Amino acid sequence: MKITEKDFGQYDGQSVTEYTLVNDAGMTVSCLDFGCVITKIIVPDRNGNFENVVLGFDRLEDYLKWSPYFGAVVGRVVGRIQGAKFELDGKEYTLAANEGPNHLHGGRKGFNSVIWQAKPFKAENAIGIKFFYRSPDGEEGYPGNLETTVTYRLNNDNEWNITYEAKTDQKTLVNLTNHSYFNLSGNSKRDCSEHKLQLDNNRFLELGADLIPTGRLLDAADTPFDFRNGRKIKDGIQSNHPQNILVGNGYDHPIVFSKKGQNTIALSDEESGRELTVTTDQPCVVLYTSNQLAGPFSISGVKARNYLGVCLETQGFPDAIHHPEFPSVVLSPEDVYYQETSYRFSVK
Repeated sequence: MKITEKDFGQYDGQSVTEYTLVNDAGMTVSCLDFGCVITKIIVPDRNGNFENVVLGFDRLEDYLKWSPYFGAVVGRVVGRIQGAKFELDGKEYTLAANEGPNHLHGGRKGFNSVIWQAKPFKAENAIGIKFFYRSPDGEEGYPGNLETTVTYRLNNDNEWNITYEAKTDQKTLVNLTNHSYFNLSGNSKRDCSEHKLQLDNNRFLELGADLIPTGRLLDAADTPFDFRNGRKIKDGIQSNHPQNILVGNGYDHPIVFSKKGQNTIALSDEESGRELTVTTDQPCVVLYTSNQLAGPFSISGVKARNYLGVCLETQGFPDAIHHPEFPSVVLSPEDVYYQETSYRFSVK
């Protein structure tokens, strides 16, 4: 197992470094200290061809100009916060409004676009990077100094693990995720419409016109949002369900796991034979099928187009601060925020 480093450019007068982790089976994970961005994950198909299975750029300039959060850690709070405001213990806080009147993915300069302190490490049967970032009180409008640690770990079983930890000196909000776009065809040869997704859910969150949860949990049975027996992504793309149409023909929804505790998500591509098994302790996964990805840019030589990637954003419920019935995303000084998600790659 080995870790290598290379210069990836300059941001705000600071050097950006790309770290590449390689395990004994040849699986490769590359990431930046800018936004903890995952730039590449290279794994074999059933014929032993090693190819990249996430969307990313080869140049920092492209991340700064075009990236829709490719591979980044998103925070302090992932998703949208309605009205870019919230109340905590009787005090109102105003956040950066960076999507119309609402706050999205941590604001104008969220965790995805800051330089993190990075420390490579080697452990028994694993290598990785520990990333540290101190978000000062008032950053993007959030209260409290937040000390955040994100750890990427790669083992010899082709498993990439992420743990997130945070501590605050004032009551604040925290809901973190990684925003990688997966494409198991390899090097984005095909879009993801034929990818199959399976997970144990019987409900999903209804979205309003602003793509923010209304508070209603809808029954998934007999809809394109029921993934218990597995279904292809194209089921949502081609669906006439109002919720699929609302988000641009596809998915951009919090899919709620049926049970609390550890849950598993399986994404597979029949043609390549690649399978991704995601295990998480979070209550939901926001499934985004890149319905709005088309644009005047290329992704490692492939023209940007819709449905080129699938995001599996494991997290707490979006806009939870405005819905007391949702699991809380409030962090107090006496507590530690902790969550863990792992991604295991295999072939069939």
